[in-house]
Amino acid sequence: MSDRPVVTRIAPSPTGSMHIGTARTALFNWLYARHTGGKFLLRIEDTDRERSTEAAVQVIFEGLKWLGLDADEPPVFQFARADRHREVVAQLLAKGRAYKCYMTVEELTAEREVARAEGRAVRSPWRDQPADLGENRPCVIRFKGPTEGETLVTDLVKGDVRFRNKELDDLILLRTDGAPTYNLAVVVDDHDMGITHVIRGDDHLNNAARQTLIYQAMDWEVPVWAHLPLIHGPDGAKLSKRHGAQAVSEFDDMGYLPEAMRNYLARLGWGHGDDEIFNDAQAISWFDVADVVSAPARLDWDKLKHLNNHYIRLADVERLTTLTAGIHRSRDWQIGVRETEILSRTIPLVRDGAKTMLELADLTVFAIRQRPLELPEKARGMLNDETRARLSRLRDGLNEASDWTVPGLEAHLRAFAEAEGVSMGKFGPALRACLSGGSPAPDLAGALVSVGREESLARLDDALSHAA
Repeated sequence: MSDRPVVTRIAPSPTGSMHIGTARTALFNWLYARHTGGKFLLRIEDTDRERSTEAAVQVIFEGLKWLGLDADEPPVFQFARADRHREVVAQLLAKGRAYKCYMTVEELTAEREVARAEGRAVRSPWRDQPADLGENRPCVIRFKGPTEGETLVTDLVKGDVRFRNKELDDLILLRTDGAPTYNLAVVVDDHDMGITHVIRGDDHLNNAARQTLIYQAMDWEVPVWAHLPLIHGPDGAKLSKRHGAQAVSEFDDMGYLPEAMRNYLARLGWGHGDDEIFNDAQAISWFDVADVVSAPARLDWDKLKHLNNHYIRLADVERLTTLTAGIHRSRDWQIGVRETEILSRTIPLVRDGAKTMLELADLTVFAIRQRPLELPEKARGMLNDETRARLSRLRDGLNEASDWTVPGLEAHLRAFAEAEGVSMGKFGPALRACLSGGSPAPDLAGALVSVGREESLARLDDALSHAA
């Protein structure tokens, strides 16, 4: 490869959701471009007009935005470049590296059977005919590839891969309606966009041989190839719906943070020693596509959740509050200024136990519940006369507490237990139930801080009134 600055790209087709494999490919291209000081570009391969939709294009944009993978130039749309693709085909025809093929469906079927029996690719009888024959008949235009020797694909991940040319068919460049085909359009677009490194899934490895031949026929510099292993499920089988989430949007909906996804996806097929947790700056500094392993990577939900918990604990509380409020609203909770303030107090006290943002939202429910709380039967059973009297005395003491912080309230509760001559277990579970209504809650002092003085006393009053 020449000393040109590195230019990578991600080139998804807008025909559905953005798959996690596409996300990992985008991340590796982005990391390598950032690592080398190059460019990361985006191309939308929207030539399948029946399946490509504007909504699916937006899914790609939103998925990349959520992942934090910003392209360095506006996106290129492949369909809009069809005239340029046809221009290159005209050049290949003029060079004698392409030809018009008038084979009928029946003739093609018969040739396939013969080619299979002879252990070679399909060869059209038109590949050596004069170009001006049959000009008024419908035809496709095929690439005229070599039939002898080998085509070498030097791959940063797979190593040297050799393809026997007799097994590479003369692929169609233009269909009968003049529409360019995938392998042609990809080569032309990558060349024109200045792509130096094609980093993509290894399901495209066979295409690399055919595309190499087109580059060579046009006297264009062949890019550096790097074909990434596929992502498998935890059982080692190809990732499918039975393994759970596959689309980037699903991971967002399940409460994973984008920085956790970047860290996790980077570890799927690549690593830096024993480092499991690293930030973007470290990943950019360390990443080299040549270090990607060739074996398939396995999706490990436990590792992903562990990473997500790590990043939840690191995240800015204001950001977590906004995300948590959004989850509650999606569940039809009314979240106003008061509830937002409660969430911002509560999140620092409960987030260590949350593996996902959905779990974090669950852990904050107790604090934003509306009075009066419906106490579960077990909680009501705790409120016998002795406990009710003790909680009443505690309530009066809390009303006078001067330090409404976790350390201050912990000291207050210990002093109260000592004054009562009992352990915390004699009133703690009942107090927790009165404050939370049976929802998951942090330790007693944390629950009191989360709910706030006024609301805590009111919840105690409600519970004691009900018990009476």
